[in-house]
Amino acid sequence: MIFVIDIGNSSIVLGLFREDRLIFSSRISTDKNRTEDEYAVIIQGIFSLHKIDPAQVEGIIISSVVPPLSAAVGNAAKKMCSATPMFVGPGIKTAFKIRIDNPAQLGSDMVANVAGALTQYKPPLLIVDLGTATTMTAVDKNGDVLGGTIAPGVRLSLNALSSSTAQLPAISLEDTRMVIGRNTVDSMKAGVVLGAAAMIDGMIDNFAREMGTMPFVVATGGMASIVIPHCRHTIQDNPHLLLEGLLALYRRNTRMSL
Repeated sequence: MIFVIDIGNSSIVLGLFREDRLIFSSRISTDKNRTEDEYAVIIQGIFSLHKIDPAQVEGIIISSVVPPLSAAVGNAAKKMCSATPMFVGPGIKTAFKIRIDNPAQLGSDMVANVAGALTQYKPPLLIVDLGTATTMTAVDKNGDVLGGTIAPGVRLSLNALSSSTAQLPAISLEDTRMVIGRNTVDSMKAGVVLGAAAMIDGMIDNFAREMGTMPFVVATGGMASIVIPHCRHTIQDNPHLLLEGLLALYRRNTRMSL
């Protein structure tokens, strides 16, 4: 079994694969104050919850955009599973070229998303990741990364709206259908959720124009299920894309069968 970990700014997602099947995925909050031992206890608890012995883990691969946590989480995983983690970063083998000014600057989460998308969908592709930031990554017809965009994420925008204005409350994000809000809460939901959907639709058109073709669009990330249904473009929602990409990268770098 292969243990995959994505360390994001808001959440850490843990997944376990047996061959090609995802046995479980769990999401915990990112906390820079937690120690290595605390993360080990959390990992042990998650394995226990799913009635799986961590000793069965053959390999570990980690994607991290939070450098201060990489060592703590990596050491915790190693302690529990007795396997040395592989980290996504410069030098890791991929099936694609990264055609940006400095390839090392491409986030490890974006690398994993592209790896996952190329195992399932035919390029050209546009990968939309709705996490703490909303990122859009363009992949050309040859499967190479052209670059992309980074925008504030849905929750980040909502939190900024609430914390920076005196009369706008902190609210939860739920599905909304009406763009014309009749009260403050509904107006905020419409602005944040439907505004994000409109932005994504507009950016898809912009990407298609620059790429010279309409790419296949796939979305992932914690906010995708809330925003994507409101987009007018056809977008494939794949909540486990990044985890599947980590598995693909692990296999490529250990020469395991694809």
